Amino acid sequence: MPRFIPPLASALLGLILFGQGAYIHAKALLAQVLLERAFEETIVTGHPVKPWSWADTWPVARIEVRRIHVSEIALAGSSGQALAFGPGHVEQTVDAGERGVAVYSAHRDTHFRFLKEVAIGDEIDVTRSDGKRFRYRADGSSVARFDQSGIDPLTDRYELVLSTCWPFDALTSGPERYLLHATLIAPDSSLSESGS
Repeated sequence: MPRFIPPLASALLGLILFGQGAYIHAKALLAQVLLERAFEETIVTGHPVKPWSWADTWPVARIEVRRIHVSEIALAGSSGQALAFGPGHVEQTVDAGERGVAVYSAHRDTHFRFLKEVAIGDEIDVTRSDGKRFRYRADGSSVARFDQSGIDPLTDRYELVLSTCWPFDALTSGPERYLLHATLIAPDSSLSESGS
């Protein structure tokens, strides 16, 4: 015989689920405020500043796509804990503005949800924690298995790759990654001189 949930129990369950959802969103908003503060303090002091005392990571860059009004603080490393709060700078890849490929990764349903809106030709600004800013132009995209990205870390070019899971609307994780490729078009000195 099926059991029925009394109305009071249903209401209580609904309230608990609503509270959990509200808590997650409030935590995410607070995390963004703390990440922004830590990033600004890191630029001013020249030393890595953790966004909260128990953090095992710290802000290393700000990624901006002005055309679609996006700004995300990227964290050191791409551990699961780091990616819960923002994009992560993938270990053993160069910093933005250096020769090679700087790779940042994030979840498709949160911090890199905007990647599906980035068009070829869009400009992507990356400000490092030392205050230097570099401008890249999106020049291609690809989909590849996580272990077959085709990214050449030894390239003599100055490149940026933003990576997230694929497809964008999937409900479960899979082996494919969406890779947005970009090439450096303006080093820090030219951005400073132009004031843009």
